[in-house]
Parts: sequence; C-alpha cells; structure tokens
Amino acid sequence: MLYNMQPFTAFMTVESSRSYIDDLYSQDASKCLTSIICIKNSVIGSNRQKQSVIAQGIVPRLIYLLKEKNTKTDVRIEATVTIGSLAKGTDDHVELLINSSIVQTLLEVLNEDEPKLIDACLCCLRTLANQEHHPINSKFDIKDTQKLLLLASPSESLLRQSCVATILTSACKTTKEQNNLCLIGVPTLLASLLSVENPSVRIPAATCLASLCFNNTTVAQEIGSTSYRDIKIITYLSVMISRDKPIEMQLEAARCLTNLHRAGAISAFDPIITYKTLPCLVRLCQVEHPEAQRSVAAETLAYLTEVDSNLQQIAAISNQLVGALVDLLACSSVAARTAAFRAFASLGANDEDIRKRIIDTKCLMEQVVEGLTDSNKEINLASVRCLHSLSRSVQQLRTTFQDHSVWRPLMSLLLDDPSPELLLAASSTLCNLLLEFSPAKEPIIQQGAIQLLVNLTNSPHPALRLNGVWALMNLAFQAEQRVKSQILTTLGTDQIFRLLADSDPGVLMKTLGLLRNLVSPRSHTDTMMALHGTQVIQGVMVVLDGTHSPEVKEQALLILSNIADGERTKDSIMSNKDILSKLIDYMTHSAPCLQSVLQESAVFCIGNLSRKGEPGATERQLKLRELGVVNILQQLMGTSDTILFNRVKSTLSNFTDV
Repeated sequence: MLYNMQPFTAFMTVESSRSYIDDLYSQDASKCLTSIICIKNSVIGSNRQKQSVIAQGIVPRLIYLLKEKNTKTDVRIEATVTIGSLAKGTDDHVELLINSSIVQTLLEVLNEDEPKLIDACLCCLRTLANQEHHPINSKFDIKDTQKLLLLASPSESLLRQSCVATILTSACKTTKEQNNLCLIGVPTLLASLLSVENPSVRIPAATCLASLCFNNTTVAQEIGSTSYRDIKIITYLSVMISRDKPIEMQLEAARCLTNLHRAGAISAFDPIITYKTLPCLVRLCQVEHPEAQRSVAAETLAYLTEVDSNLQQIAAISNQLVGALVDLLACSSVAARTAAFRAFASLGANDEDIRKRIIDTKCLMEQVVEGLTDSNKEINLASVRCLHSLSRSVQQLRTTFQDHSVWRPLMSLLLDDPSPELLLAASSTLCNLLLEFSPAKEPIIQQGAIQLLVNLTNSPHPALRLNGVWALMNLAFQAEQRVKSQILTTLGTDQIFRLLADSDPGVLMKTLGLLRNLVSPRSHTDTMMALHGTQVIQGVMVVLDGTHSPEVKEQALLILSNIADGERTKDSIMSNKDILSKLIDYMTHSAPCLQSVLQESAVFCIGNLSRKGEPGATERQLKLRELGVVNILQQLMGTSDTILFNRVKSTLSNFTDV
C-alpha cells in the first residue's frame, strides 16, 4: 500500500502533501517510517524533488531522527539513506547538508553498535566524500579516522572496506593530512585492501593511495616499503595494471604508480614505470576506450612524463598516441581537451623531434589557438602550457607560430586579468616568443608588451618577476635603440635597483642580463650610456659590492666590458676609482672559485679599455700602467688556464707602445 501513495512532488497542493510532512514529525514510529520511505522514493534520481524536500525544511528533521538514539533503528536507517540520496543532488544541496553538520553526525553514529545503521552511515559518508566541490576533509579528526580504519579491517564486509577507502581519499588533501594518515597506519590498511580479490575494494584503495602519496616524498617512501602478507604495495599495483583487469582498476593503479614515481619512491628507470605503467596509460588513451577514462589516462600520462625526457621519448614511440590525443581535443568535454593539451605539453617539453611531430599533426595548431580563445579558463591554461612547450622550438617560432599568429590570443589572455597560474604560463611562453630570432617581437611590442612585462617585475611572486625580467632581457637583445630606451624609461631607475637587490638569484641574474643587452652591441653603447649611464654604473657597483656568487659578479663585470667597448663610454670607467679598484682586485684574487670566472672577465674589461688605435688609448694605457695593471698581467702569464692565458696575452699586447 505504501508504494501506491501519491508521489511527493514540487507541484503538490499543501493539502495533499501535508500528511507526509505531519507524519514525519509524528511520535508514531510506523507513521514516521512510512513518511521517510515515501520521501526517499520520491527524491531518487530527481534533483527537482530533492529541492522540494529541502525547501520545505525537512532536512533538520531527518538529521534529528538520525541523531536521536531512542528512535527506532529502521527509522534512523531510512533517514540516513534519504540524506544520502539528497547528497547526490546539486552543489547547493550538498552545501546545505554539510553546513547542517551532517558529517559530524554521521561520524558520531559510527561509534554505536548497530551494524546496518553503521553501513548506511558509511554509504552516506562515501557519497559526501565523492563531492569534489565540497571537500569534507576538515571534518575529520584522528579519532574519527582511527574508527574508520577499524571498520575496514580484513574481517569487515566488502561494503565497509569500499566505503572507508573512498572516505579516506577525501581526508588526505593536504600534506599535513597525508602525514597524519600515514602515522596512524593507513598505508598498511590500504595494502590489506589491495589484497582483496574484488574490484569494488581494490579500485577505491588504489585511488586512496594515489591521493595519499601525491607530491609527498615521505609518505610515498613509506608506501613503497609497506607490505601485506609479505607482498609490497607496489607489487599489488603492478598486477592491477595488467590487461586482463578491469579498465578502471588499471587506471587507478597506474595513477598510484605515477604519483609514487613523481614523489620519488620509484625510479623512472624501474621496469614497473617504463614497461608497465607508461604503456598502460598510452593504451588507455586510445579511441576504443570511454572518453572519461581516456581523459584521466591522458592527464596521468602528462604528469608521468612531465619532467623526464626518457619517458617522453618512450611514450612518443607509439605512433597511435598523438592521433589519440588529437581525437581527445575534438571531444566536447573540458576534461578531455584539458588532458590532451597537458599531455602534448609534457611530450614536447624537451625533444625537438617530438615537438615537430606534434606540430606537424594536422589541425593541431588550430586546436591550440582555439584553446587560447576558449571561454573556459582550464582549457586556456592547458593550451598555454602546450604552447609554451612547443615554443621551445627555434624553427617553429620562425614558421608555424608566425603562420598562426599565436601571439595575438596569447597577448589577449595576458591583458585580460588572468589568474596567477595562467599569468605564469603565458608569460613563460612570451619569453620564448620574444627571442631575437622570433618575427613576433615587433607586433608583440605594439600590443603593449613592455608595460605588461614591467608590471610583472613588480609582482610579489618571484616566478612572475623572473618571467618579466627574462622577457625584457630577450626583448632587449639586438633590439633597436628606440626599444631599449622604451624599456629603460618604462622600467625606471628605482625598479632596476629593486630588481638588483631581489632575494631571488634568478631575478638578479636576468636583470644583469637585461642591462648587458641594453648597452650592447658597440653601436648602441655610447648612446645608451649617454642617456642612462649613471644608473647603469650604479647598478653594476651595487652588485660588485654585494655578497653575491662569482656567477653573479661575472655578469656585472661583463656589463663593464660592454661599456668599456664603447667609443666614448670608456671614460665612465676610467674616471671611477672604485670600479678600477674592483677590476684590479678581481685580477689578483687568488681564490680558486674566482680565478676561472672573475679573472677572465676583469682582464677582458681591461683589454677593452686599453685597446690600441682608439681616441685616448695612450692616456688610458698610461693610467692603467700606473695602477700596476701591466705587472699583474705579466704575473698572470704563468697561469695554466688556457682561456685566461690567451686573454692576458692579448691584453698585454695593448701596452707595447707605452
């Protein structure tokens, strides 16, 4: 009779639905149970019905019935199942449940001794744990987690083991959570679950392991050494990626092995990575598999091969992989397109031949350009990363990239208030597009690149500051004098000094590289120094006086060498006693770490200052001789360093007439 009752719908009249609501609050357990079951049946599979139930304020009553220990067990179970059904609704439905403290309530009930009720609570928690947009990891404490571990012991049911593995996956989102779970023995529990010959348990166990070790070296090492029944976790996983296993099992095991490798627990040369995990992922990218699984496989493949050139080359051997990834780009889902772009970015990161194969693939560049202009930010980011990887090809910068004018959508992204992550990827790509042989330099400048890059140098993020200075350095190399003046004017003296004092060594080195490019070649040196010479000299002295590495000071000395190469700018060095004193100090420095780096640079600068046949050369040679430079050069002739010897010999020849 119960299932013949009128369904609970959003369009009921108040009179017809009132009885259900009234019975839910009845003290008669049978009426209350009948009401809950009716509500439960009505909301299954219907978000509209769920919304109606929630709108009528029924959720607090369901939670109360679940919490109340004096309520009949059947009522509490049905209330839990109904809440679990509501948890499969929209994000708003899930958010309301979580804000109603449902997670804490369910965890408290797990401490009771009602097996069926515990099972219902675990299933409900599993449903909540699967909601990506509303993480519940902050709701767990150590006692809750320890209770979950007991409920998934080898003596427990497959249902409980499966639920707990999924719930634990949601409880290890941060490094601290990963470490805490590791300390209380979660790797050992998961090892035992991997031994269960049932996909419903092994798959969530592998998923949990993948989350547990993600980007966590300490936990990954612990997982790598954990065994159950004398079989290591890695061995269990290697069996699970076999072709005869369910595809989802293969995929989750491959994800776990990938994360273990990236966290340092398994070498890239280990056969389980090279000959099992990698081929498994390549195989699962193929078109015969479902799109959702192909997307995850491509995403995992991108992560696996991201930093290892050997794995990139092995993956690229498969002639079918590139075609399969291009096919993913044609899919409608964001996940598929994003994963394909990321896989291409990883594959083409280091090898020119692989990059050429990717770029030569029909319609690939058109897809990249479409990705740059897509309305979805995730696709924007993935396509930019792909473009950044491909932009490392000198040949393609001059041909394919120019043909497709990739700088246009890239600059649009950069000028459209991008997220920090997108800004970092796009500015990294821009660094490559501004190399001296790139034909895109001038149109990029016209789009306002200089001001954009100068703004980046003011970023609080070191990586963005580095990209800003790096791109300006590339832009200044062999650029026209007007471009160099625009860079210096826009950047400003104060900002140059701030960058020279930057705590990031990379930013400092690229700033010195920028200054060096601004005062070279020789045809530009005099003009640039006439306009900005005081600031450049001051910047160089700041570095030479600082406690920097020899590599940094070498760059400062090379800037002085460029200045000394100018026709009229030599006097800016010759009239500066501090600079001359520094040059002599570096020529005579006996520290082994400095001899090979700084002595050569200092001698090179002296050689430019004393070069014969230039106006004022005799006077400069006489002054340098008076400072003892010739004596120092003669002493350095005894060096065993061939490069230094040749440079000293050449410089000494400038002084033969004085």
